[in-house]
Amino acid sequence: MTLTEGRRWHTIRRVKRIEIHSKPGFYGSIAGFVAMAIFVWWMVHPREPKLTIYCAHDSVYSEAILEDFERETGIPLDIKFDTEATKSLGLVELILKEKENPRCDVFWNNEVLGTMRLQGEGVLEPYISPRHAEIPKQFKDPSGFWTGFGARLRVYVVDPSRLQPDVRAIGRRLEDSDLSEVTIAKPLYGTTRTQYTALWQAWGAERFKAWHENLYARGIIEVYGNAFTCAMVGEGVCDLGFTDTDDFYVAKRRKQKVAMVPVRLPSNEVICIPNTVNLIHGSRRPAQARKLIDFLLSAETEVALANSDSFQIPLGPVDESLLPQEVKDLMPLTKEALDLTTLRQAAKECLAWLKEIYAEG
Repeated sequence: MTLTEGRRWHTIRRVKRIEIHSKPGFYGSIAGFVAMAIFVWWMVHPREPKLTIYCAHDSVYSEAILEDFERETGIPLDIKFDTEATKSLGLVELILKEKENPRCDVFWNNEVLGTMRLQGEGVLEPYISPRHAEIPKQFKDPSGFWTGFGARLRVYVVDPSRLQPDVRAIGRRLEDSDLSEVTIAKPLYGTTRTQYTALWQAWGAERFKAWHENLYARGIIEVYGNAFTCAMVGEGVCDLGFTDTDDFYVAKRRKQKVAMVPVRLPSNEVICIPNTVNLIHGSRRPAQARKLIDFLLSAETEVALANSDSFQIPLGPVDESLLPQEVKDLMPLTKEALDLTTLRQAAKECLAWLKEIYAEG
């Protein structure tokens, strides 16, 4: 073959190759093959839908725990948090609104009254977790509709430079004609509503309503949440406030001069308010939801909450050597706690009255 013939041969080959690769069906075939490969891979490895959790506990404390669950189980979560001002009640109302077509699989509430309301409305599905038996009876539903864990106490927060932090001094202060330097969170929400409900049950509706009206007539300052009541006392605006242990410890971390005294009911019982967790009826991922419930009720989670800045009190058995001293000091008070499961009827009546008076306002 001459040099000229060789060049012609190579040119013909190149032209034929260009013609082959330029045919419209060639690229279509490649694209079809790729699409089929992707489809087969997707069928073999389908994306796992996210497990949806509504969470009323502060995201600053709960988010890390939920991330641990995702990391340990590989189950992805879609998390919806609530706000400080409408905490728990807002999510309860949302779950009720979605009752016929639930989006939530697991509800991590930071209190119990809203959870019992959901139970009464038929929104919850019973599930008895392995740790359910180890939780004291006053912090769980016996049929497994909800289970408590990681609790806090209802307390008075006091400026000790202005008011002696003891029950008698606080009692006298609350009888004063001027309460313009005493503060309370809006009782329509959160654990203030729990305290209101407990007093409603203890005193009866009429006496309780008179007590509430008298507080406001004497100028008590209402704020949007327990964190604000602590801030009002810690910053010297007020000498006394109604709050919880977790918010009290926030003030302590800020080096504010505050002291606390447990709130005592007429029965001398304290108000110990657990987090609660439950399975939503109609969950589309019940197996994964139960895994999350087991995880939240575990001793490891209770220890993690105890060691967080919220100092939550474990309700099930844990290795107490792993707990901070602040939590160890609070643990005996759980044995003096009011049985919150007795409050269902009082909670319904008190909430209806609160909604009525705040609607009027």
